[in-house]
Amino acid sequence: MSVFTVAADPSVCAPLPVLGRDVTVPLVTGGEVTYAALDYAASAPALQRVWDDVAAYAPYYGSVHRGAGYLSQLSTDLFENARRTVAEFLDCRGGDQVVFTRSTTDSLNLLAAALPAGCQVFVFETEHHASLLPWRDARVTYLDAPRSPREAVETLERALAGRDPYGPALVCVTGASNVTGELWPVRELAAAAHAHGARIVLDAAQLAPHHPVSVKDLDVDWVAFSGHKLYAPFGSGVLAGRADWLREAEPYLAGGGASRKVTRRTDGGVDVEWHDGAARHEAGSPNVIGAYAVASACKALTEAGFDTLVAREQYLVGKVRQGLADVPQVRFLSLFGDDAPRVGVLSFVVEGWNSSHFAAALSAEYGIGVRDGLFCAHPLVRTLLGSDPQTQGECGSPDAAPGEKSLNAIRVSFGAGTPDEHVERFVRAVRELVTDGARWNYRTEDGRCVPDTSA
Repeated sequence: MSVFTVAADPSVCAPLPVLGRDVTVPLVTGGEVTYAALDYAASAPALQRVWDDVAAYAPYYGSVHRGAGYLSQLSTDLFENARRTVAEFLDCRGGDQVVFTRSTTDSLNLLAAALPAGCQVFVFETEHHASLLPWRDARVTYLDAPRSPREAVETLERALAGRDPYGPALVCVTGASNVTGELWPVRELAAAAHAHGARIVLDAAQLAPHHPVSVKDLDVDWVAFSGHKLYAPFGSGVLAGRADWLREAEPYLAGGGASRKVTRRTDGGVDVEWHDGAARHEAGSPNVIGAYAVASACKALTEAGFDTLVAREQYLVGKVRQGLADVPQVRFLSLFGDDAPRVGVLSFVVEGWNSSHFAAALSAEYGIGVRDGLFCAHPLVRTLLGSDPQTQGECGSPDAAPGEKSLNAIRVSFGAGTPDEHVERFVRAVRELVTDGARWNYRTEDGRCVPDTSA
């Protein structure tokens, strides 16, 4: 079955304008081609709207919360308005805090640093390392990968039933897998957590760019996400949710902005009175442009309408799945089954190919950018591949040379800015590589598979 049998849906919106849509790249076989960016799950291209907003503001930015000058006051208003925009985007509750961070990883490490003493943490092995690893000072229970949404809820309920009923507890769960794209039963997991006296934080890094996220509706206690996956161009992230644990914790960073009052003591030391709002965990000069970019992206996605964005994305998912349905060498990875609801993220392996070799050929011969490796979710990918959990491997780095067995997978991901042609080219390229093989020789260099240009 060809990808071109998927009929266009007139109700599906056109791609949103993004930076880089006209960039051309050289092909190892000669000539150039427009680059097909199909690695949205790592970093989505910035929306043109976001870039234009940032460019318009850039001449006016100044330090926030610290200056009496016009630009400082303007920037302070813009920064705090960005905070309100994000709160509206996430449909936060009254009293929830929005803290600006560097990334999802930074957000979850901040929350980990704010856990009450003796907190138990429950996390599935299927999580991205950003939500799998920050809980180093807590008692952590790692849960096996479930094979259905129902099993996920049942697994969590069993684990929580055996916990210390009198101490604090936190559940950390993804909204959409960065490996399979599958949507997780967040609302049901939140209900299970609360029924057992635990709180829950949602890693929405892969969910927020593709689906609406309502803190109220999902009934989660915190949400974390990254700007660079939400079509914003700068290193910024968000942790939004309940204020009490954050207010009672020591500041994530100590310094200006987090402190309300600092005085010298008679013994020569200092006494510090810390802020109890979001500023408590935003010490130092904040990334004002990054926060503004995130807010601009939130507005752009809201105005575009998630119903039409989701419809277009599912249309593209259908193009990939149907276009490769009759290629038996291609096996898609899935926890919940091929028909499970998902965002525009698909991982697969190709029989007879090292994954790094295949990804290199897609890039060098077709101008297509995908991701290969373990996607910073090593336990999950190894579970899906059926490999030994003790096998060594690095995030995004191949373990084998071209032609050798690979313990990695290939990930194609797309979103609001992806044109049909990029997906169609990808499907055509996969079919041609499987049928005819690569047209160029490749070698391993510094741990990566690259075209051999020595001849």
